Order: sequence, then structure tokens, then C-alpha cells
Amino acid sequence: MKLLIKQRVFSWTDSYDIYDEDGNAKYFVKAEMFAFGHQLHVYDSNRNEIGMIKQKLLTFLPAFEIEIGGMTRGRIQKQLALLRPKYEIDFNGWRVEGDFLGWNYDVYAGGRPVIHISKELFHWGDTYVIDFDDPADEVMGMMLVIAIDAANCEQK
Repeated sequence: MKLLIKQRVFSWTDSYDIYDEDGNAKYFVKAEMFAFGHQLHVYDSNRNEIGMIKQKLLTFLPAFEIEIGGMTRGRIQKQLALLRPKYEIDFNGWRVEGDFLGWNYDVYAGGRPVIHISKELFHWGDTYVIDFDDPADEVMGMMLVIAIDAANCEQK
């Protein structure tokens, strides 16, 4: 199964539209900006909020908490690195490996790959494909990709 995440280019805030593999709108993300950070609210196609990605303040490098269903599920923080982005991830017991700079990476639960994420090039705005086998990983995988993108954008 796949999800396609497309960033809205002509938007004042970070906004994304998320489609299933048949091109049907499934989720959307709308940002809420604050003086010292922002929050990304994730909604299903019926406009029900399913989660939020909140920037943690007073951190040296960008850090975000991931909430799903009103419960904090984990955190991602960008780390100092010379050649390519590096992250500390405490989310769903997952481990992430790959080429973060090229946005091609895999998510593992234990030693088993659960999600493959790739960035599509030559699009207006960021476009990502999330490939997963278990439908239970859909929302968590989507939230992880959005949090990593937010951490990258925060440093630009």
C-alpha cells in the first residue's frame, strides 16, 4: 500500500495533501504558526483531527513531538551532522536508516522493515511516497515523514 504526500506550494504555512495509491484524497495537514514555532495538525478526509506534530521550544536544534489521538507517541530531534542530516528518533520503537539527504530511507521495527519512504524529484513542493505493507503503519508512517520534513524546513 502507498500514500503520496504533496506539499502545497502556494500556501502561507506548511500544508500538505495526502493521497492513497489510487489518487483519492485521504488526509491533509495544516500548520498553525506561533512566534517561536509551529504545530502541524493532521486531519482525515472528513476533517476530523487525527494527530498533531508540535515543535518543542528552547532546543538548540529542531525537535518535534508527535501526537496521535490526543496522546504523545514520540519525538524526533535533528542532530548535529556534517554531511547529511541525522535525527534522534523515539517513536513507536522504530529505527530509521537510509539516505536522509536524498530522502530515501527505511523504517524498521526490530530487524523487520515496515515502511519505505522516498522523495520524488522534479515536483513543485516536496513530494514523498510512503510504501508500507501493514495498514496499521499508515498513520504512524505519515506522521514520521511530516515530522522529519518539519525538522528539515525549520533549519532552512
